[in-house]
Amino acid sequence: MPGDSAPSPNFLQSVALMVDKALEGLDLPPGVDRALKSCNAILQVSFPLKIRGEIREFTGWRAVHSTHRLPAKGGLRYSPTLDQETAEALAALMTYKCALVDVPFGGSKGGLSIDPGQYDRDEMERITRRFAQELARKGFLSPATNVPAPDVGTGQREMAWIMDAYKNLYPEDLNFAACVTGKPLHFGGIRGRLEATGRGIQFALREFFRHPSALREAGLSGALEGKRVIIQGLGNVGYHLGKFLQEEDGALIIGIIEQDGALVSEAGLPVEDVRQFMTKTGGVQGFPGVEFVEPGSIVLEHECDILVPAALEGVIHGNNAPRIKARLIAEAANGPITFDADQILREMGVSVLPDVYMNAGGVVVSYFEWIRNLSHIRLGRLQRRFDELRGQHIVSALELLTGEQVPDWMHSALVRGAREVDLVHSGLDDTMRTAFQDIMEARDGEIYDYRTAAYRIALQKIYQGSLELTGV
Repeated sequence: MPGDSAPSPNFLQSVALMVDKALEGLDLPPGVDRALKSCNAILQVSFPLKIRGEIREFTGWRAVHSTHRLPAKGGLRYSPTLDQETAEALAALMTYKCALVDVPFGGSKGGLSIDPGQYDRDEMERITRRFAQELARKGFLSPATNVPAPDVGTGQREMAWIMDAYKNLYPEDLNFAACVTGKPLHFGGIRGRLEATGRGIQFALREFFRHPSALREAGLSGALEGKRVIIQGLGNVGYHLGKFLQEEDGALIIGIIEQDGALVSEAGLPVEDVRQFMTKTGGVQGFPGVEFVEPGSIVLEHECDILVPAALEGVIHGNNAPRIKARLIAEAANGPITFDADQILREMGVSVLPDVYMNAGGVVVSYFEWIRNLSHIRLGRLQRRFDELRGQHIVSALELLTGEQVPDWMHSALVRGAREVDLVHSGLDDTMRTAFQDIMEARDGEIYDYRTAAYRIALQKIYQGSLELTGV
C-alpha cells in the first residue's frame, strides 16, 4: 500500500507542501512562495513560577505568520505536545483561513508546553496571568496587533484571566476587552462564540449537501438526515457539532473516538449523554449499552458516510489512509490529515473538506466579538425593537386585509426582533455558505480538490491584498 514505509511529513511540512501544491499554475513572481509560507515573527518565552514549594520553568510561544491585516488572530493552546513548529504551522493556517472567509485578520498562534490537567485552578490562573504579561510586554498581546482566543486546553476562563492581566498592565486602553476573544459573556464575550466552530462545520456540511455535484462526487445522496457519522474527539468542537447534527439534522452519530478508546453503535450514540459521562469519568470506557473499542484509532477506519477528525493534527497519515472507508471527511481539527495521506485519499476518491475552511467558524465569530468590543455595543441593540414594531405592523395589516387573526406561530415569527445570537448565527451561516460557493466556483472546470481550491483562493487574496501593493 502507498505510504506504508515512508514517514509522513510533520504538521509544518504538510502545510508547506499543501501551499506549494496550491501555488502550482499560479503566475506569481519568484520568491512569493517563501513570503506566503514563512512566519513574520516568533516569540519564545520562558518564565519561572513557584508551584507547590518548588520553582518550575514554563515555556511558551507566539508565532505571527502574517500582519498583512491587523490584528493577527489565533488561539492559545495548552498542550505538552506544543512546540515552535506546531505554533508556526497553526499560525500559517490562521492566515489562510481568515483570507478564505474574508475576515480581516492576519494569522497568529501559540501557547504553553504544559499539561493543564496537572495543575489546579489557582495554579493555572497564576501561570496564565504570567504568560499574558510576557506576551503583552513583548508586543504579542493587544487589541490592535495580536488577539488570542481559546484553543486546545484553554477556554473562556483562561481568556478572562488574560484580559484582566492586560487591563492591569494597560488600564488606559479603552478597548482592553478586545485583546482576546472567546471570553465569558459577562466579560465582553458574545453569544454563540463557545459553539462557533462546531456550528460553522454544521453550516458547511449543510451547504455541501445543497450541491448535487458535490454529493455525486462523494458517492452520497439526499440530506444530512440519516447519514452515519464518526467523530474523533468529543471536546468543544466535536461535542457541539455532534449534538447539532444529531438533534437538528437527524444524523446518526455511530462512532465517538476518545483518548481511552471508542464507542460504536449503528443505532446511534446519544452525544449529550456521552459528554456528561465523560465529564464525570474522564473517558468513554464503561458507557453502558454500546460497544467499546480499544484502541479507538481503529474506528477511524470503520465504514461511515462522514468522518470528522476533531482532535489533534496528524491522526490520518500515510499508514492508515488506505484503510479509510468514509466517503466524506470533514476536517474539524487543524491538520488532522498529513500531506501524503491527503494524496492517498484523493486517489481513493474520498472527498475531503479541508480544515482551512471547515473550522473557520471560530475566527468568524471571534471577529464579531472583536467588533462588538471595539464598538462598545451589543449587536442588534439599535434595531431590535424597531424590527419588532415593523413586524407588528405587518401582522396588523394581514389581519385587516383578511379579517382573520394571524396564527400564533406566524405572529411570533414576524414580531420577534433578532437577538444578538440570531445575528451571529446569520453572519456565520452566510460566511460558510459563501466560502463554499467560492471553493466550488474555483473547482469548476479544474481537476483539483477542495483543499487546493481553498488554498488558491486564500493565497491569491493575500498576495493581491498585501504583497502586490509592496511591489513584490
